[in-house]
Amino acid sequence: MGPLSFLKSVYDIDNLDTRFTTPSSVPYKTVVESRDTLTGKRAVKPDPKAQPPKWRTPEFFLYYIVFLILVPWMFWIAYDVSRPSDPRYSKFEQYLSPGWIPGRKIDVSDAQYHSFRSNLPYMAILLLAHPFCRKVWNAVYPTPQHSGKEVKPEHAEARLNQRVSFDYAFAFVYLVALHGFSALKVLAILYTNYQLATGLPRKYVPVATWVFNIGILFANELCEGYHYKSIALLISAPDSPLVQWGSWLDSWGGLMARWEVLFNLTVLRLISFNLDYCWGQDGRGSSPVEKKQLDPANLSERDRVTIPAETRDFSFRNYMAYAVYAPLYLTGPIMTFNDYMWQCRYKAASIETPRTVRYAVRFALCLLAMELVLHYDYVGAISKAGPDWSSYTAAQLSLLSFFNLHLIWLKLLIPWRLFRLWSLIDGIDPPENMLRCVSNNYSTLAFWRAWHRSYNKWLIRYIYVPLGGANFRSWRSGARSVVTYLLVFTFVALWHDIQLRLLIWGWLVVFFFLPEVLAGFAFPRRKWESRPTAYRMLCCVGAVGNVLMMISANLIGFAVGLDGMQSIIKGIFHDFSGLIFLATACGALFVGVQVMFEIREEELRKGIRLKC
Repeated sequence: MGPLSFLKSVYDIDNLDTRFTTPSSVPYKTVVESRDTLTGKRAVKPDPKAQPPKWRTPEFFLYYIVFLILVPWMFWIAYDVSRPSDPRYSKFEQYLSPGWIPGRKIDVSDAQYHSFRSNLPYMAILLLAHPFCRKVWNAVYPTPQHSGKEVKPEHAEARLNQRVSFDYAFAFVYLVALHGFSALKVLAILYTNYQLATGLPRKYVPVATWVFNIGILFANELCEGYHYKSIALLISAPDSPLVQWGSWLDSWGGLMARWEVLFNLTVLRLISFNLDYCWGQDGRGSSPVEKKQLDPANLSERDRVTIPAETRDFSFRNYMAYAVYAPLYLTGPIMTFNDYMWQCRYKAASIETPRTVRYAVRFALCLLAMELVLHYDYVGAISKAGPDWSSYTAAQLSLLSFFNLHLIWLKLLIPWRLFRLWSLIDGIDPPENMLRCVSNNYSTLAFWRAWHRSYNKWLIRYIYVPLGGANFRSWRSGARSVVTYLLVFTFVALWHDIQLRLLIWGWLVVFFFLPEVLAGFAFPRRKWESRPTAYRMLCCVGAVGNVLMMISANLIGFAVGLDGMQSIIKGIFHDFSGLIFLATACGALFVGVQVMFEIREEELRKGIRLKC
């Protein structure tokens, strides 16, 4: 395989996550076995509804010219306002530090990503040390070897005990190293949640689980992690030995003293364990695997998630191993308890060394992209400095906002992929969080399926489906569906952080769903089958509006806030030149969306059917 062929394989969707190319109801092991022995590729059937390729049509040659002109121009605008010669440079220079590219400083305004970047060498060492420790553990506590392809139940059980025992022991070491004495607070929350699941009557478990875990989200935020000194002050005088002891305990906070900052992800795992346990008690009789005559070593992703783990699997040891599974503890991706237990028993067929290597290369390229943006476009520092937005032109305002969203996307993507890579090396395949670049989205609904995908799957399983899902076939069911979405995104907003701007962001997202849904009713595809080009152009116009709304919602929620967004809008509409730029930007978005449409058609021609 040549360098270009290898690079192309790195960006293959199947390499990113086999869930994107294999239906959730199909075991991936059967896909592996059906591969063409000559090419090593799996057989795919093109979607009969896919349109003929348009890549070499005159229309798309025009789009290529637009790309060749506009994309460099976009980068230049962001770079131009980031140069030392810009009169506003001194206002945001404090958020820059010396970089590794000669003559350039690096934007360190985002404390979260800067902390991740600073600790990246240590995390790389941990990524290699953790699997090595597992190999040592496996050598000390070996399991019986099985011959042939068939994995017997006793061998699967031995593998489960071997893996989970290591994860359980490592969990305590990991918690202490990360949080110091605050590990006791984490353990107290985990233990309380476990007692709710296993100690209460089954009918009370769901309500108790939601009340407790949502309460924990609020309590963690309001009490700022429950400092020992603050607790001691409630029961003792300020100068007492107890308060001094509390201060000493607080001083030993481990590598990550503010444990509550990323505990929101653990809350999702706690809810997953409790509800999987509760739902698994329904109709306990013969095993679903035996009922459906399934091969337990060859389950589909859907079966791994929905088929309950064995009753004996819901032990405190397994619970701790899952809740504090080291590769996924800090940032995810999120996987359900059922899925974790099945993968501990049987190694997922999707874990293959060549795919993991290509995934690592793709991660490295994403990291390089982030470094280049931070060295040349200081959009984060400009935004952090609280600038006078009226001093920027409409083009500068729009491109600063646009690249700000890309920085947000990259700062989330990189940690998610690093920790998923660690998990893959360790033998567990969690869902990929990011399917598409933030610039490759035109549908509000599809955007939320592809952004933080594992969280989206979690929301569907534990909130969206229990609330009845969505159905817009009538006004009554449509109104109920809107309420469902509001409840889901209210939880999403509160889960991210307890701030008004995030609540506004969550409700705006639901509001922006509605035009797309209503347009689907007003312009159904079946009525335009004889005019596919006209329908494509019509959809593109609507998609441009969607893109503008998604940019606005995410800027409010994660970048400049409501006040900042108002200032940006005023700056764009300040004079006639701003309106000219807005029209030009909409034209550029129109071209971009047409390319997005064709990318998805190309996937259909390859037999890849995605809903995002």
